[in-house]
Amino acid sequence: MENPLTPDALLAGVRRTRLVAIVRGNDGPAAGRAALAAMEEGFQYVEIALTTPGALDAISEVRASAPVGCFVGAGTVLTKQDVDNVAAAGGQFIVTPSLAPSIEEAAGRGIPVLAGALTPSEAYEAMNRGAAAVKLFPASIGGPGYLKALRDPFPDIPFIAVGGVGLDEAAGYWGAGAIAVGLGGPLFGDAGSGGDLAPMRERARRFVALATQYDGRAAAESLR
Repeated sequence: MENPLTPDALLAGVRRTRLVAIVRGNDGPAAGRAALAAMEEGFQYVEIALTTPGALDAISEVRASAPVGCFVGAGTVLTKQDVDNVAAAGGQFIVTPSLAPSIEEAAGRGIPVLAGALTPSEAYEAMNRGAAAVKLFPASIGGPGYLKALRDPFPDIPFIAVGGVGLDEAAGYWGAGAIAVGLGGPLFGDAGSGGDLAPMRERARRFVALATQYDGRAAAESLR
């Protein structure tokens, strides 16, 4: 299946929307439904973690049903075999939690990569391996202040803050220079394991509204 999403297009789209959704659960079909629900509420980039049972089937189903302009990727992609599997399932981008062999493998195929890193050396290495952007994970360890310090020597590295980011924290990371935030539990709750989609949809709408209204001065408090 041809992938219309290039690394440059992913980067531009994530910069514009400021949001990436992360589904992780214990039920593949439920994770797929949650991913589609997030797309229907305005999320354009949604990853389904490979640690979710049935994740590859869910990715295939979401790819087939995604609204126009929405893209599904895979998270926790670590090995060459993982990249093979994700590509076969129709995944359009990959996300890693660390400096894994999957980064170079996917980048060599033209598959966009959001590569996990925490330290300055890891962030630099992730970009050298071909990542489109660096997933700062877990961002909550240092908060926006750490991200700001990290960007001082690396102003050209695009960072996405992931891990412990909720409505109250998102604007702080954007203000510190993150091009986007990645949202897992604070967005999906238990939806990826079969939980009620209604509250998840409401949280999704609030995140999308927050990102849309953010202008460099907006605060998450304004939408609470």
